[in-house]
Amino acid sequence: MIMAVNPTRMELLRLRKRLMLARRGHKLLRDKQDELLRHFLSLIKRWKDAREGVENGLVQGFGLFLRAFLVIPGYVLYESCIRPGVETVLSCSSRQITSVRLPQFSIEVKGDPIAYGFVNTTFSLDKAILSYLNLFQDLIKLAELEKAVILLAEEIKKTRRRVNALEYVLIPNLEETIKYIFMKLEEFERGNLVRLMKVKEIVRAH
Repeated sequence: MIMAVNPTRMELLRLRKRLMLARRGHKLLRDKQDELLRHFLSLIKRWKDAREGVENGLVQGFGLFLRAFLVIPGYVLYESCIRPGVETVLSCSSRQITSVRLPQFSIEVKGDPIAYGFVNTTFSLDKAILSYLNLFQDLIKLAELEKAVILLAEEIKKTRRRVNALEYVLIPNLEETIKYIFMKLEEFERGNLVRLMKVKEIVRAH
């Protein structure tokens, strides 16, 4: 679509500069999009592996806890699990990938998770609690990966919209408008040349 501009040489120079910048911006955005996609695909694979590991860990931990539940009296199990044995400290930071800030979580566990006596409990309960404690760290890692995947997906969508806007709207419009102005200027030059020739003929006739 031809843009609404005056067909002058100054406008032609301005639009040519704008076209050059648009093409350069398009290339940079395409490179950024390719880099984002590369990181996104790598993160997706890690996220799938982490999710599968967490799901398997949940099944395993639930199985261990179920064994303890079937053997240990309910009130003993409740009292054993309600005592806080550990303190967890969650730290948050971030890393940057092509102008996108991705979260990084780390967790520090202090204390002894097995904060109960061994008289009325079983080894299955110990294993279940330790399994859930290890799984908690895996869950934090999974949350980090999932948030990173979401942020990268949003940035890829934004970048793709910008690339498409440049590639299919702005650059074609600029090229078409430049061509239109160039043709108009040639038409003006031909008109001026015809007028000059007529003036010369009139001068010679007198």
